[in-house]
Amino acid sequence: MKKIMLINAIEPEESRIAVLEDEILEEFYIERRSRQQTVGNIYIGKVVNIESSIQAAFVDLGIKKNGFLYVSDIMPEAESKGTQKKGSKQSRSENSKPKIRSLLKKGQNIVVQMTKEGIGEKGPSLTTYISLPGRYLVLMPNVNRNGVSRKITDEKERKRLKKLVEGLNVPPNMGVIIRTAGLNQTKRELNRDLRYLHRLWKVVSEKIKEKKAPFPLYQESDLVIRAIRDIFSTDIDEIIIDSQDVYKRAREFLRLIMPKYERRVKLFKETEPLFHKFKIEEEIESINNREVILPGGGSIIIEQTEALVAIDVNSKKFKEEDNPEETAFKTNCEAAQEISRQIRLRDMGGEVVIDFIDMKEANHIRKLEKWFMDVLKRDRARITVLKLSKFCITEMTRQRIRSSIRDVLYTKCPHCVGTGFVKTAESLGLSILRITKFAAHNENIKKIEIYANDQVVMFLQNQKRGNVAKMEGEFNKEVVIGKYNGFDQDKIKIKYFSSNGQPVTL
Repeated sequence: MKKIMLINAIEPEESRIAVLEDEILEEFYIERRSRQQTVGNIYIGKVVNIESSIQAAFVDLGIKKNGFLYVSDIMPEAESKGTQKKGSKQSRSENSKPKIRSLLKKGQNIVVQMTKEGIGEKGPSLTTYISLPGRYLVLMPNVNRNGVSRKITDEKERKRLKKLVEGLNVPPNMGVIIRTAGLNQTKRELNRDLRYLHRLWKVVSEKIKEKKAPFPLYQESDLVIRAIRDIFSTDIDEIIIDSQDVYKRAREFLRLIMPKYERRVKLFKETEPLFHKFKIEEEIESINNREVILPGGGSIIIEQTEALVAIDVNSKKFKEEDNPEETAFKTNCEAAQEISRQIRLRDMGGEVVIDFIDMKEANHIRKLEKWFMDVLKRDRARITVLKLSKFCITEMTRQRIRSSIRDVLYTKCPHCVGTGFVKTAESLGLSILRITKFAAHNENIKKIEIYANDQVVMFLQNQKRGNVAKMEGEFNKEVVIGKYNGFDQDKIKIKYFSSNGQPVTL
């Protein structure tokens, strides 16, 4: 199985990362410069309000919305000094939790880390349990304990890693956890990662002494560096990047943390857009589709709200078997695999309710449960799944860290044709540029006419005028951008003409 990572970062406003396995899109990530991820950022904040009724505090971070800090996310003083052996966040019972007013005061400065982005009207979630992720380790300042990721399930390897972590030169009053990427790594590699994280924490510590609240002490790396740190694994054969600057940064970062894999980073030098080359642009565009057709003819319907996702499985045109029970079982197995993939691609979080096709045989129900659990194992987010009910309905929760892909690509609009969302002018403008560049490779096309909503036209003419001019010169094409006031924001029209003015079908 060939596995590659594609990094599309040629447009400075947007970075996109796709992971393909045998040419099938399995993971997709996107980040805009205008709304970079803030999860993992560390701030020195100021407590502006304490709500005893919900045992929570609101903290001013210097951003639009105040952060939400629940009492169980506040590290007790005894634990921070390492004197409370069983005082971890996980081991404290509800009855033993201290009251929030005994831990915080209004106006107090506090160092916090963002664990979840704000969604809708909700502010971001915070914790005082600070952690700095590296390639193989997570460093936990002020937490005096070490461990191994629960996702490493092989007992022999867990014992080996536990011995290694006890032998690491962990600074006093700090702890580390070996991440899943640390599987089969040597003590030398782990120590290299530890030294890097310790230097990073020293920089943050100096800022804590110097800066006044509210102030950002540490900002998470951009999407590309995070992807190499958190997603890249030794079974990825190539990392292909279409930006010279990002290519250099990626190689430098790999040289620092994983030098022997630096050569797997390749620069994409072709003029055809990277994602078009690998034929995944159309699939990315379909990520928000309500219906997904299964290979056997069945389908799944996905309805997404702010806090709940409902997924319905339909047999539809599945090739019928003599036994309806067998048809239902085969359709459900196909659906389970595709549901797992769609949840990852769309980055859906919160509560997910799945209505599989009814089955009567207990053996089929048990096999489907096991299969669904197996295909969910590759998901990096924390997932909890309940057993199937007698109506073949299951519930699952998936860790919500950031906004879903739908919320990044689309914005609410009254002209939504029932979906509730349309693409932003920026998204449409960037899509038009990709389509236009793809069309420019056709030798029969000499003129390209683009018609769109005035907001999209303004984006192209003002912010992307240089890109359009460069494309015209590079491919010897004429690109005309026209405004149609009657167009809804998410509608575009592109026409292609030959040198003698005849229409060309692309």
